[in-house]
Amino acid sequence: MSSVLRPAAVGQDAPPAGQYRPISTHLAIAPPVSVVIPAMNEAENLPYVFKTLPDWIHEVVLVDGNSTDDTVAVARELWPEVKVVKQHGKGKGDALITGFEACTGDIVVMIDADGSADGNEIVSYVSALVSGADFAKGSRFANGGGTDDMTFIRKLGNWALCTIVNRKFGARYTDLCYGYNAFWRHCLDKIDLDCTGFEVETLMNIRVVKAGLKVQEIPSYEYLRIHGASNLRAVRDGFRVLRVILGERSNRRALRRRAHHSPLLDSRRGEVS
Repeated sequence: MSSVLRPAAVGQDAPPAGQYRPISTHLAIAPPVSVVIPAMNEAENLPYVFKTLPDWIHEVVLVDGNSTDDTVAVARELWPEVKVVKQHGKGKGDALITGFEACTGDIVVMIDADGSADGNEIVSYVSALVSGADFAKGSRFANGGGTDDMTFIRKLGNWALCTIVNRKFGARYTDLCYGYNAFWRHCLDKIDLDCTGFEVETLMNIRVVKAGLKVQEIPSYEYLRIHGASNLRAVRDGFRVLRVILGERSNRRALRRRAHHSPLLDSRRGEVS
């Protein structure tokens, strides 16, 4: 079994062999991996989510968006060491930023709580990161990916928005609006997240390119939400994403000037239990 270190760790003392985490038959890693799951009233879906999470991850951070069902209790039953963070704001972006702050791992994986993503794919994301990528971006339209949960209108909108981002910012994305991603935690200092809505995923994809970070797309398969109904609305949400794209276009230079000065997170966003 080979063992892989983050390139930035070259020159530092290697950890004892016992600290490596085997993640496949040919790969072991030293960096701890945190998985962030924003959830609101997802008690029925969490068993499917947690069932696919690999046992070698360092921690699971569940961000509870004031659930009125048994989301927190179910999470603790399924993963006794789960770190539960109470979200005080609103929106997926706010939930993710709150979760990122609570992470202690060097690698952060963000995954949805509706059962649409397969946790077994995390190994592919982590492998890309320890091999040199800064940001591993899930794609349903890369070779090997797919989706059961997109209408023709949503696919068309995603393609159009993705094309705009590629042309305006020099990216080479095949997918734009997908929430299954992983990255080295230090990347957060360079992208200055300030979006509270679900558009946060698009914002991240744009800012990692603007920051000059190395991005690798990971083929991913999106399944149907298992229980409950999605709040996504193709036309309304498409315009919200477009506003983020256009706003980033006009603020690129300002973002670069702020990149080394603005703190990412407010330490008072969440309470950990």
